[in-house]
Amino acid sequence: MLFHDLTTTLGWSAVVLGAIGTYAQFRRVTLYGVEGMSLATWVVFVYLGLFWGAYGVVTNSWEMILGSLATLPLQLAIVARLAPVVRWRVSAGSLGAFGALCVVPTLEWGWSGGIYGAGVVMALTRGPQLVELVRCEEALGVSVGWWGLSAAAGVMWMAYYTGVRLWAAFAATAMAAVASTLIALLATWRHQQSRDRRTVETVFSG
Repeated sequence: MLFHDLTTTLGWSAVVLGAIGTYAQFRRVTLYGVEGMSLATWVVFVYLGLFWGAYGVVTNSWEMILGSLATLPLQLAIVARLAPVVRWRVSAGSLGAFGALCVVPTLEWGWSGGIYGAGVVMALTRGPQLVELVRCEEALGVSVGWWGLSAAAGVMWMAYYTGVRLWAAFAATAMAAVASTLIALLATWRHQQSRDRRTVETVFSG
């Protein structure tokens, strides 16, 4: 009973963290614009949210269902600000990638195949951000808090999936959580570098 209660608590905690993180990104976009935001990434987030929600229905997991529903309106609002109609090729490419890596495996090998594919998609959507942080000395528009919350929520989901023995979901979430953690660490480093450069410039200009 105690183990079940702990698993449930971790699942709902992951739902809350995911909602807080997505709201923080929505708030940031509202206040400061869409600099640093990827249309392809956020379109895929919408598709993945629907996919995980459907998986929650199949596995009778209210945590997954409500976790998806809680973030979906905010994700759609962010996507709307990224001009998905004007940039329809990006939106279509995201749909194609999602279909190839999630929908097709689900049809071929069942939900486990699709969930493993979702893990690949979640990791790949974080790839461009990782590359950008490695290439560029600045991390403008990259929120350490958002990626840190994403990583923390991922760890909680992993604990939840362990409790309910959904191993495909565990593996998929682990891929995303590792990528989110790397982004948060790299962004922290880049922001610190930027602060150090500004401090040096201030000292010498003074």
